[in-house]
Amino acid sequence: MESSSLTRRELLGSMLKASAVVAISSSVAAAQSPKASAAVVDDLVSANRILAQQGILDGYGHVSVRHDAARERYLLSRSFAPALTTAADIQQYDLDSNPLDPAARTSFVERFIHGEIYRARPDVHAVVHSHAPALIPFGVTGVALKPLYHMTAFVGEGVPVFEIRKVRGNDPKMLMLVHNPALGRALAATLGSKPAALMRGHGAVIVGSSLPQAVGRSVYLALNATLQAQAAALGGSNDYLDPQEAREEVSDNYQRAWDLWKRQAMAADCATPRT
Repeated sequence: MESSSLTRRELLGSMLKASAVVAISSSVAAAQSPKASAAVVDDLVSANRILAQQGILDGYGHVSVRHDAARERYLLSRSFAPALTTAADIQQYDLDSNPLDPAARTSFVERFIHGEIYRARPDVHAVVHSHAPALIPFGVTGVALKPLYHMTAFVGEGVPVFEIRKVRGNDPKMLMLVHNPALGRALAATLGSKPAALMRGHGAVIVGSSLPQAVGRSVYLALNATLQAQAAALGGSNDYLDPQEAREEVSDNYQRAWDLWKRQAMAADCATPRT
């Protein structure tokens, strides 16, 4: 009887182990399905290349896009220089910013910027985090960015400044980086419903309803900062866009610029020698 009882226990244990393996396999399969479309992945690769070519991202910074078939996920490159990004570097994340790929490689420390903004802003489909030099002075001087010309009419909605010292508490790690969900939520709260927010002593976050819009806003926001600093240096009274003018949007959401930049990025990639 003892031998028979032991056999039943062993059988039950084997069944439980098999069920656990099936559950894990199902979880992994669920995480990987559905896949993002090849077109969305291609556009995200292009966005990385474009932002690098335009001087918005260098070896640092990142751009993401919301998954086109699963709104509670987003796509972001592995931790890698944007100019070198390929389709093979793109990984899936949930809104807690957990990587969903079984063989996921190193993730950006500040991926929480993306997850928490997507969670807070259903209207956002693309997020850029940059360290564009022209923007840094406006995050530390108290001088507000203002809409200088029609390509940056969206600046008229306001560009708030995120002060990480107010929310990081006593955490001594990575003092200037948004390295956990709580800091990501605080940044998303500062951004609110705006198109962009500055990050004191760090950079900026820019969002859009599409990759072309987020990329276009990123490029022209940095240019607006450069032009505003130049105008201030000239002296006199700067005549910024008035509220009615600032409510106007670029009608095509920078689509014409995006098409040009994407073609330039492709041409540069084709011209790069392969080893």
